[in-house]
Amino acid sequence: MNLALQTERLILTPCTDKTLLIYATKGYELGPHIEMYLEEVKKDASALGWGVWLVIDKQTNNIIGDIGFKGKPDKDNSLEVGYGITSAEQNKGYATEALNCLIEWAFNADSVHKIIAECLEDNIPSIKVLKKLNMVKMKKDNQMLYWQLNKSAGKSLAL
Repeated sequence: MNLALQTERLILTPCTDKTLLIYATKGYELGPHIEMYLEEVKKDASALGWGVWLVIDKQTNNIIGDIGFKGKPDKDNSLEVGYGITSAEQNKGYATEALNCLIEWAFNADSVHKIIAECLEDNIPSIKVLKKLNMVKMKKDNQMLYWQLNKSAGKSLAL
Protein backbone atom coordinates (compact mmCIF):
# COMPACT_ATOMS: atom_id res chain seq x y z
CA MET A 1 0.00 0.00 0.00
CA ASN A 2 1.48 3.34 -1.03
CA LEU A 3 0.35 6.15 1.22
CA ALA A 4 2.89 8.72 0.02
CA LEU A 5 1.56 12.28 -0.08
CA GLN A 6 3.10 15.18 -1.96
CA THR A 7 3.14 18.92 -1.53
CA GLU A 8 4.91 21.49 -3.66
CA ARG A 9 8.29 20.83 -2.02
CA LEU A 10 7.81 17.69 0.08
CA ILE A 11 7.04 14.01 0.03
CA LEU A 12 5.35 12.61 3.13
CA THR A 13 5.50 8.85 3.53
CA PRO A 14 4.69 6.59 6.45
CA CYS A 15 7.87 5.49 8.20
CA THR A 16 8.73 1.86 7.54
CA ASP A 17 11.98 -0.12 7.50
CA LYS A 18 11.77 0.09 3.70
CA THR A 19 11.28 3.87 3.48
CA LEU A 20 14.19 4.41 5.87
CA LEU A 21 16.39 2.55 3.36
CA ILE A 22 15.09 4.51 0.35
CA TYR A 23 15.69 8.06 1.57
CA ALA A 24 18.90 9.73 2.73
CA THR A 25 19.08 10.27 6.49
CA LYS A 26 22.03 12.69 6.47
CA GLY A 27 21.40 15.25 9.22
CA TYR A 28 18.26 13.44 10.43
CA GLU A 29 18.44 11.53 13.68
CA LEU A 30 16.11 8.60 14.27
CA GLY A 31 14.43 9.25 17.61
CA PRO A 32 13.12 6.52 19.95
CA HIS A 33 9.57 7.19 18.68
CA ILE A 34 10.63 5.79 15.28
CA GLU A 35 11.69 2.42 16.69
CA MET A 36 8.52 2.21 18.80
CA TYR A 37 6.35 2.94 15.76
CA LEU A 38 8.17 0.39 13.55
CA GLU A 39 7.57 -2.27 16.24
CA GLU A 40 3.90 -1.30 16.46
CA VAL A 41 3.39 -1.61 12.67
CA LYS A 42 5.01 -5.05 12.74
CA LYS A 43 2.42 -6.14 15.32
CA ASP A 44 -0.53 -4.26 13.79
CA ALA A 45 -0.35 -3.42 10.07
CA SER A 46 -3.47 -1.22 10.40
CA ALA A 47 -1.35 1.25 12.41
CA LEU A 48 0.38 2.29 9.17
CA GLY A 49 -0.44 5.94 8.52
CA TRP A 50 -1.56 6.58 12.11
CA GLY A 51 1.97 7.06 13.42
CA VAL A 52 5.23 8.49 12.12
CA TRP A 53 5.52 9.92 8.60
CA LEU A 54 8.86 10.95 7.14
CA VAL A 55 9.17 14.46 5.71
CA ILE A 56 11.36 14.34 2.59
CA ASP A 57 12.72 17.24 0.57
CA LYS A 58 11.76 16.50 -3.06
CA GLN A 59 14.90 18.17 -4.45
CA THR A 60 17.41 16.21 -2.37
CA ASN A 61 15.45 13.06 -1.39
CA ASN A 62 16.77 13.76 2.10
CA ILE A 63 14.66 13.19 5.22
CA ILE A 64 14.34 16.60 6.86
CA GLY A 65 12.07 15.63 9.72
CA ASP A 66 9.09 13.62 10.79
CA ILE A 67 5.47 14.28 11.51
CA GLY A 68 2.59 12.12 12.49
CA PHE A 69 -0.08 10.99 14.85
CA LYS A 70 0.16 9.49 18.29
CA GLY A 71 -1.97 6.49 17.35
CA LYS A 72 -5.23 5.73 15.56
CA PRO A 73 -8.30 7.93 16.03
CA ASP A 74 -9.74 7.51 19.54
CA LYS A 75 -13.36 6.95 20.60
CA ASP A 76 -14.00 10.69 20.12
CA ASN A 77 -12.69 10.50 16.52
CA SER A 78 -9.73 12.59 17.63
CA LEU A 79 -6.02 12.41 16.71
CA GLU A 80 -3.02 14.03 18.32
CA VAL A 81 -0.36 15.32 15.95
CA GLY A 82 3.33 15.93 16.54
CA TYR A 83 6.16 17.07 14.29
CA GLY A 84 9.80 18.02 14.11
CA ILE A 85 12.03 19.40 11.38
CA THR A 86 15.84 19.19 11.50
CA SER A 87 17.43 22.41 12.72
CA ALA A 88 19.15 23.05 9.36
CA GLU A 89 15.76 23.06 7.61
CA GLN A 90 13.72 25.06 10.12
CA ASN A 91 12.17 28.47 9.34
CA LYS A 92 11.50 27.53 5.71
CA GLY A 93 7.79 26.70 6.09
CA TYR A 94 8.29 22.93 5.87
CA ALA A 95 6.46 22.14 9.14
CA THR A 96 3.43 24.20 8.06
CA GLU A 97 3.42 22.64 4.58
CA ALA A 98 3.75 19.08 5.92
CA LEU A 99 1.23 19.49 8.73
CA ASN A 100 -1.34 21.09 6.42
CA CYS A 101 -1.05 18.12 4.05
CA LEU A 102 -1.31 15.54 6.83
CA ILE A 103 -4.32 17.28 8.42
CA GLU A 104 -6.08 17.28 5.05
CA TRP A 105 -5.28 13.54 4.64
CA ALA A 106 -6.62 12.76 8.13
CA PHE A 107 -9.80 14.79 7.67
CA ASN A 108 -10.51 12.81 4.50
CA ALA A 109 -10.85 9.73 6.73
CA ASP A 110 -14.40 9.30 8.03
CA SER A 111 -13.02 8.31 11.42
CA VAL A 112 -11.35 11.71 12.13
CA HIS A 113 -13.33 14.72 13.34
CA LYS A 114 -10.78 16.52 15.51
CA ILE A 115 -7.01 17.00 15.55
CA ILE A 116 -5.23 18.13 18.68
CA ALA A 117 -1.68 19.26 19.40
CA GLU A 118 0.34 20.43 22.35
CA CYS A 119 3.49 22.47 22.68
CA LEU A 120 5.46 24.34 25.29
CA GLU A 121 4.34 27.95 25.75
CA ASP A 122 7.83 29.18 24.79
CA ASN A 123 7.99 27.13 21.56
CA ILE A 124 7.32 30.13 19.32
CA PRO A 125 8.02 28.30 16.01
CA SER A 126 5.43 25.60 16.81
CA ILE A 127 2.91 28.17 18.00
CA LYS A 128 3.31 30.01 14.67
CA VAL A 129 2.76 26.77 12.71
CA LEU A 130 -0.37 25.84 14.67
CA LYS A 131 -1.83 29.35 14.31
CA LYS A 132 -1.16 29.38 10.55
CA LEU A 133 -3.15 26.15 10.27
CA ASN A 134 -6.11 27.72 12.11
CA MET A 135 -5.73 25.54 15.18
CA VAL A 136 -7.40 27.07 18.23
CA LYS A 137 -5.63 27.31 21.58
CA MET A 138 -7.97 25.54 24.00
CA LYS A 139 -6.12 25.78 27.29
CA LYS A 140 -2.85 26.31 29.10
CA ASP A 141 -1.68 23.95 31.84
CA ASN A 142 1.66 24.66 33.51
CA GLN A 143 3.95 25.47 30.57
CA MET A 144 1.92 23.49 28.00
CA LEU A 145 -0.49 24.91 25.43
CA TYR A 146 -3.21 22.66 24.03
CA TRP A 147 -4.59 23.19 20.53
CA GLN A 148 -7.49 21.83 18.51
CA LEU A 149 -8.82 21.87 14.97
CA ASN A 150 -12.29 20.51 14.20
CA LYS A 151 -13.16 19.01 10.85
CA SER A 152 -16.42 20.98 10.88
CA ALA A 153 -14.42 24.19 11.16
CA GLY A 154 -13.35 23.70 7.58
CA LYS A 155 -10.14 22.69 5.92
CA SER A 156 -6.80 23.81 7.19
CA LEU A 157 -4.83 26.54 5.49
CA ALA A 158 -4.76 26.38 1.71
CA LEU A 159 -1.10 26.87 0.84
